[in-house]
Amino acid sequence: MERLRPRGRQMFSGFTKGEIEKMEKLLEESGEQSLNRDFCQKVTKRFNRSSGRAGKPVIKWTEVYDWLQSRLQDLPKIEKRMSEIPKACPSNKTQESSQGPEVCMEQGQVEAILTSGEKSPDLSELEFEARSSKDGAWYDVAMFLTHRFLSSGEAEVRVRFVGFGAEEDEWVNIKQAVRERSVPLEHSECQKVKAGDLVLCFQERRDQAIYYDAHIVEVQRRMHDIRGCRCLFLVRYDHDSTEEKVRLRRLCRRPTYQI
Repeated sequence: MERLRPRGRQMFSGFTKGEIEKMEKLLEESGEQSLNRDFCQKVTKRFNRSSGRAGKPVIKWTEVYDWLQSRLQDLPKIEKRMSEIPKACPSNKTQESSQGPEVCMEQGQVEAILTSGEKSPDLSELEFEARSSKDGAWYDVAMFLTHRFLSSGEAEVRVRFVGFGAEEDEWVNIKQAVRERSVPLEHSECQKVKAGDLVLCFQERRDQAIYYDAHIVEVQRRMHDIRGCRCLFLVRYDHDSTEEKVRLRRLCRRPTYQI
């Protein structure tokens, strides 16, 4: 059976694999400095805004602090290796770039191609998602590995998805299949969702549970209760035109600034 790529399909049982990988990297780079309260609060805010946490309880900054502190105690020594070793990418023998040996593609290069010189905000802190050609669903991007230009002049980038290994790397069209990461909707934002809006919806099926683009067809407004928003949203998935009613927790919005 082909490996599924559900981004956030499992019930919440702590931090996601992607969040753990990011905290491991933060420990390598910052060591004990990562235990600073402001630092932990910033990390927590970033995790809670991630589309990978859609439908899951929010994280508290103290939970990030406790995890980092526990992990730091387990490690005999934390070294700042990022400043001591050359930047390199994981090897990938599946497919090589037409430009030679695979090297890491700077995020700024992708941003430059995406914006094409248009006026844009500071992109240094942006995170991205990419659409897989295998199932048409969107997944968080862990890193951009390399890029190439086709004979048509279009640019493609090879991406590694969060939580997946090199065997799942893909070439994707930068303009058509790479964009800023979608943002989970808060309960207080349900009034902003209107018919015709483009959203990223968590589609749950017997054999898969992944994120697809969809459009809002109808909104059934309901009184909120202690659980939060109880409104129902009729969505139509772009990839197969099927419709279903979903709760707000399964929806992510596109950022205010869209590339």
